[in-house]
Amino acid sequence: MCQAFNLKKAFLLSFLCLLVSLFAASGAAYAETKRLMVFGDSLVAGFGLPIEQGFTGQLQSRLEDEGMAIEVMNAGVSGDTSAGGLARLDWSLAEQPDYIIIILGGNDLLRGINPADTRRNLDQILAKLQELGVQTLLAGMLAPINLGPEYSAEFNPIYPELAKKYNTGFYPFFLEGVALIPKFNQRDGLHPNAEGVAKIIDGMMPVMRPFLSYVR
Repeated sequence: MCQAFNLKKAFLLSFLCLLVSLFAASGAAYAETKRLMVFGDSLVAGFGLPIEQGFTGQLQSRLEDEGMAIEVMNAGVSGDTSAGGLARLDWSLAEQPDYIIIILGGNDLLRGINPADTRRNLDQILAKLQELGVQTLLAGMLAPINLGPEYSAEFNPIYPELAKKYNTGFYPFFLEGVALIPKFNQRDGLHPNAEGVAKIIDGMMPVMRPFLSYVR
């Protein structure tokens, strides 16, 4: 009888130790999960697409497929300009992301906003992120030719120059290989469809991998 009691006691102790180990492992995995905020306009919000087919939804799936323990947060607001992004930056950062991708400027172009204003707004956003120590990747925009060569000459250098100034990750043109190509865009010709989003992510991954190199 004593032997049976001792076996039962040993079994219970082993079971408790196993539970503790499982909870500890689970807690460690949760603690190691990093947070990536994608901060921008309708290109981030996923205009016209189901959540899982938008940029953040597809990016989350891609990172999981590559074994990265990271949570992708959608901080996109349709219609946002660089000024709108700056205005809501502080409360968005209350989510405490470890990494952030900035995708702003498309609506500045659509509205013909003075490039000097776009530069100033993005500069302040990047300065704040640097001050807080948030690892940042800046995705660039390019002015369409209908805005004229003078506008393009002032707007297009904004992104590479600010990326260099703040030593951020940099992807020169967010819509590379997608802009103005009908099969990759929705009917409005401005927002990528699901296939277009996948192509954008394909293009960005060579930059994204080193940017998120510590997330494994």
